[in-house]
Amino acid sequence: MTDPLTSASGYAVAGYGAVSVLLGAARGAYPYGNSLLVRGAEATLVVDPSLSLAAAAPPPADAVLVSHAHEDHIAGLGGYDVPVHIHTADLDALRSREAMVAGLGLPPDAADATDQELRDRFHVRGRPDAAGFDDGTVFDLGGRTVTVVHLPGHTAGHSGFLIEPDGFLFIADIDLTSFGPYYGDPGSSLADFEASMRRCREIDARWYGTFHQKGVIEGTAEFRRRIDAYAGVVEKREAELLAFLREPRSVEEIVEHRLVYRSHIEGPQVRPVERRTAAQHLERLTSEGRVAEVEEGRFRAT
Repeated sequence: MTDPLTSASGYAVAGYGAVSVLLGAARGAYPYGNSLLVRGAEATLVVDPSLSLAAAAPPPADAVLVSHAHEDHIAGLGGYDVPVHIHTADLDALRSREAMVAGLGLPPDAADATDQELRDRFHVRGRPDAAGFDDGTVFDLGGRTVTVVHLPGHTAGHSGFLIEPDGFLFIADIDLTSFGPYYGDPGSSLADFEASMRRCREIDARWYGTFHQKGVIEGTAEFRRRIDAYAGVVEKREAELLAFLREPRSVEEIVEHRLVYRSHIEGPQVRPVERRTAAQHLERLTSEGRVAEVEEGRFRAT
């Protein structure tokens, strides 16, 4: 790895083989993020152009790959009049801002404000020209390949990218933070997210790059240690829910108790995300016989 260099454009650049990580402000914490620039002998790709690139002179590229259709991953997309690619399951949301907002599952009174924020803060305009890819699609840059690794759960189309021969695996929003996995949107899936973490764990790479905060992890052993701790947040949520269900509780009581967000966090997304998260855990625990619906709409640990 080369030492991070602060560019004149306002982001920092760190090199890992021929992969340049464009480090966003605040160590890539939301609303910022860490983009990639991947050069081959014949073509150059940008992956997930972040908000930091939107406020700068973005590096030139022949195409853009998007890991999934969330606003922070495409805030810098307006700087690129080149082909744009995303997994087919997230294609509609990238092509249309309206579809992106609808996919967040927000209350109707919050949808207009969110649409305005996506437009004004994240510069989301929609890319009707975007094309879809699938798991295993290979982008050949000339002496360097970028292979799609479908990692659903966060969104249905959430994907990582394996860059060879450098041995760099970009895992996007499987971000290894203490917040833990996020599977609270209508298109999210707890089961898929867990399967995606297992898939990442099985891939031997030299470097593992995240879009937010943790940046780049070097070495398979260290990465596996970190992703195991990250997956453990799901287990902690489940244990907390079971403890809360020592007495019969409704879904709304679980929502108020909160499994995902801390009590001081407010916003239109909080209750819908808590509700969808609780519903997925209840469904699994009920199917396993660890929770029972003791009366209509009220659940208790068995």
